[in-house]
Amino acid sequence: MKDKLIIFDTTLRDGEQSPGASMTSDEKVRIAKALERMHVDVIEAGFPIASKGDFEAVQSVARIIKESRICALARAIDKDIDRAGEALKEAEAPRIHTFIATSPIHMEMKLRMSPDQVLEQAVAAVKRARRYTDDVEFSPEDAGRSDLDFLCRILEAVVDAGATTLNIPDTVGYNVPTQFGELMHNLIERIPNSDKAIFSVHCHNDLGLAVANSLSAVYNGARQVECTINGLGERAGNAALEEIVMAINTRADIFNCETNLDTTQIVPCSRLVSSITGFKVQPNKAIVGANAFAHESGIHQDGVLKSRETYEIMRAEDVGWSANRMVLGKHSGRNAFRTRLQEIGTDFASEVELNEAFTRFKELADKKHEIFDDDLQALVTQTKLSSENERYKLVSLKVTSEMGEIPNASLVVSVDGKEKSASATGGGVVDASFKAIESIVDSKTQLQLYAVNNITSGTDSQGEVTVRMEKEGRIVNGQGADTDIVIASAKAYINGLNKIMQSKERAHPQV
Repeated sequence: MKDKLIIFDTTLRDGEQSPGASMTSDEKVRIAKALERMHVDVIEAGFPIASKGDFEAVQSVARIIKESRICALARAIDKDIDRAGEALKEAEAPRIHTFIATSPIHMEMKLRMSPDQVLEQAVAAVKRARRYTDDVEFSPEDAGRSDLDFLCRILEAVVDAGATTLNIPDTVGYNVPTQFGELMHNLIERIPNSDKAIFSVHCHNDLGLAVANSLSAVYNGARQVECTINGLGERAGNAALEEIVMAINTRADIFNCETNLDTTQIVPCSRLVSSITGFKVQPNKAIVGANAFAHESGIHQDGVLKSRETYEIMRAEDVGWSANRMVLGKHSGRNAFRTRLQEIGTDFASEVELNEAFTRFKELADKKHEIFDDDLQALVTQTKLSSENERYKLVSLKVTSEMGEIPNASLVVSVDGKEKSASATGGGVVDASFKAIESIVDSKTQLQLYAVNNITSGTDSQGEVTVRMEKEGRIVNGQGADTDIVIASAKAYINGLNKIMQSKERAHPQV
């Protein structure tokens, strides 16, 4: 019998720490439902002490998700733990994840605490967390650069205090696979009560080794992996869930463990996270990239046609790649529309939102013949974005472009319910549109990134535009989708403005 490998997804917490990837409570619930459909074991829903919004998001996820365990992050501080316990009150299966730094540089420079003080605080935090749940996870932050003897001391102490999962983070992505696997092996061997807890791993990708380090830890005894969809996360990201799971499944000859995940949900979940966060998946990304199962070389194509296994070690269908198509059109009714949304795991909080989405669906059906599930996900995202951020709204847009002439854009934007019009010229129609918007709102933001992706195939495909905007150190991603790229661009810019004008302060768990 193989051991079970627990999949701990932290897309909603660590993934959200990517600059510009902050999610609303509703968006977190949508992703959590997709993770639940995938049968993810543990969902880390957020960091409740960080903000009122984070608290409410964890609370909402805990209230709705029933099949997966819901986890909340807390520093080893009483107020953090109490806030996490309160947020998880309605969870079917709650977990509190508490942490404190253990590396010499973190203890001295950040915490300004001695090792004995850190150990004492860690034990107190675990005991306090046990007041709310018997499922407590402890992480020695920056374990990858911590002293082995001290790690053994503190981990033994927190297990005695009631910790049931010991998570070993490579917080700054400093380790290499051989070294990290040896660390995991030594901890399990040296800690006297190691058999009373599950060992976990949490790796960052600063050197591109997050997945390799995680798998090395699993090979050496870790039985939980913390990861994110698409490898989302701060700096260079986290270990990618899809790569971890498919490596374990594909190399069953190497790993003496298995997961319970429904891998056919991987691609749909990847696309949902990408749509909500605005972080697009590069084509050559393993498992979920558009080219992951594409073959250009004639030799490869010939081999695959003769026997798939010659060049494919996985089946595309096993991770959710399919031409999944919604057989609806402009004559389809509201009930059929609602039913298909429910089938792909999306619903609306009110009839008003559903009606708005249905209106957008009808408008899209008039523009393109075939409506795919990806179109629906983008449509739902746009509907929810517009319902949540209404200070600025695009009313109309007209552009002119001709070779040898300067492009021009004329538009009308609703500002707090009052319509304002403007015109501008630019290097292109998108540039002119952005300048016209700025002449109305005068936001003084800096555009850091502009990216366009097709949602589906074909010349009538919707284009999904992502803009990254910065103002006074705050970074947000704006998104817009339309069959007209210029309109999608204006929508994305306005969506970004709505986000950046909101006052949303969040604490950072590493500060």
